Amino acid sequence: MLFLLHGSGTTLQSVIDAIQNKTLYANIPLVVSNNPNAYALQRAKNAGIETYVIKEKKTDEIDEELFKKLQDYKIDLILLAGYLKMIGKNLLTNYTIINTHPSLLPKYGGKGMYGMNVHKAVIEAHEEYSGVTLHYVNNEYDKGNIIRQTKVKVEPTDTAETLSAKVQKVEKIQLVEELQKMANS
Repeated sequence: MLFLLHGSGTTLQSVIDAIQNKTLYANIPLVVSNNPNAYALQRAKNAGIETYVIKEKKTDEIDEELFKKLQDYKIDLILLAGYLKMIGKNLLTNYTIINTHPSLLPKYGGKGMYGMNVHKAVIEAHEEYSGVTLHYVNNEYDKGNIIRQTKVKVEPTDTAETLSAKVQKVEKIQLVEELQKMANS
């Protein structure tokens, strides 16, 4: 499994922890980020996982660079965890790619809908529920087939920050459970 990410890597850490605790039987040979300052890269290094940084380029250039890089690894699954760039045709054609998104898609998905932007929009819309969606990646932002969703109740007192914490908690549980199902199938 390859992780493509941009930020702090809390989702990556939850998967590393599950592997180390033997609740998930998987291997992460490489973590890739388009942000050289992402703390996720340090989390990977701390776990003995190789890291790679992509320079800012056009989608096709990133796609070609990553496709060539991945030839050196046994990768059966690519997981996007906060990675905000469009995925190119080489990767889409040759790998199973999944994304974890902090809303109940199709609501609050698409370009610009990530992180706190999502949670603020949910709060402003006075939604009764939010949650997390694990879905397959295709050539449109957040439009791939849904694998699983987990709802989270939005309380009247929730802020974007408290909602984010609740969503992240269930996101990590849902992701590890689904990765284990995929590993067993």
